[in-house]
Amino acid sequence: MIQPMSLAAIRIVLVEPSHPGNIGAVARAMKNMALSELVLVRPKAFPHPEAMARASGAVDLLARARVVESVVDAVADCGFVAATTSRPRDTNFRALDLHEAAVNIFASSELTPAAVLFGAERTGLTNEELALAHLLIRIPANPEYPSLNLGMAVQLACYELFRAAGSPADERPLSELPVPLATGADMERFYVHLSQVMDEVDFKDRTAGGTHLMTRVRRLFQRCEMDQNEVNILRGFLTSVQSKRRPAGPR
Repeated sequence: MIQPMSLAAIRIVLVEPSHPGNIGAVARAMKNMALSELVLVRPKAFPHPEAMARASGAVDLLARARVVESVVDAVADCGFVAATTSRPRDTNFRALDLHEAAVNIFASSELTPAAVLFGAERTGLTNEELALAHLLIRIPANPEYPSLNLGMAVQLACYELFRAAGSPADERPLSELPVPLATGADMERFYVHLSQVMDEVDFKDRTAGGTHLMTRVRRLFQRCEMDQNEVNILRGFLTSVQSKRRPAGPR
């Protein structure tokens, strides 16, 4: 059996899980595939006896699980985020088959913490939550009945990550990415800064709705998978723009 490389830098994030049994099933699936970090965003019931029962031999993983209030909090220190979705999305999102996505996630996790997001059982992830992702994951299924139980979806994703770790991809060697990828917190600070400058220069959404510009901008930069130096360069540029627009002081 191939022994996988470390998957410690990859976390599974469940957003608003409603059934405690599913949380336990996820913990068991993760431990089966050597993943150990579980983050829960606003779980309906946790901790819960049913979660402990369904976790079987993975109760230690449940005991270490973190509970946070938002997806932003869950991925704040992550430089790479992938999100699962079963519905067709805007073509501006980069979407990959689960197998290919797992290779990308593992390769990125060798450089920076990475997260895989799973939405609520009934509603999935919102567009605002998906906007935090660098890529979307498609899990192929029977088109006549494509719906997967949360535990099943996580099991499939963890299996592919386990396989990717056992046979690391060579398409993004470490030598090509010596600088850590920008974390979620880095990107949020960049988006706030960018929004400020856009307001200062009166750069607005001129479309009829006038509400989608920043969403499109976020998707653009998320697809770029910027490293920390690149974000610093862009923020330096934004600061320079702001300084040029400030009136000169008295001479």
